[in-house]
Amino acid sequence: MSNAGPRAIYMREKTNLHYFGNKEIIKLHKTAFLCSRKCPADIVLKSLDWAKSKKDKGECVISCFHSRIEKDIFDILITGTQPLILVLARGIKKRWPKEIKKAVEQERLLIVSPFDKTVTHITQEIANKRNKIMVDIADEVFLAYATKDGNLDELLKGIKDKKIMTFEKQLPPSITPDEKDGQAIKEW
Repeated sequence: MSNAGPRAIYMREKTNLHYFGNKEIIKLHKTAFLCSRKCPADIVLKSLDWAKSKKDKGECVISCFHSRIEKDIFDILITGTQPLILVLARGIKKRWPKEIKKAVEQERLLIVSPFDKTVTHITQEIANKRNKIMVDIADEVFLAYATKDGNLDELLKGIKDKKIMTFEKQLPPSITPDEKDGQAIKEW
């Protein structure tokens, strides 16, 4: 991925983003994984299958991997060889679990944060900002499930320039088929 050798990059750029890991990953085609914290059991199973397919295809996934389902997705993806981007709702910390360190050393993980290291607690406002940054960085969005009138539903209302993919053509609750206005909604 990079010819810079197995070194981690930690830097702050003009974009006010902090980076740790292989910054070259940001140039790849990226699919953002989004899912409301509370979702039906069948969505959980479909999401796990989706993650396995992304892992098998070697496709780059960007997510916050914060909720239980997102953590399960991360557990699947981290065992692969494909590149990953983890977007934090806090500043970049200094200590990481072994599997994170290994993926950074293998140059297949980039950790991104729009927050300074002094931000250590997640609030809804911080999580919303993180989600917006994640979608902005991504080339396309995969929405596993969005609760009607929830935070993701609000976020999705503002997405006009990204392809949004879902399971079984499930549209975001706030968007009806007649209102999608140029958004490419595609079944996975």
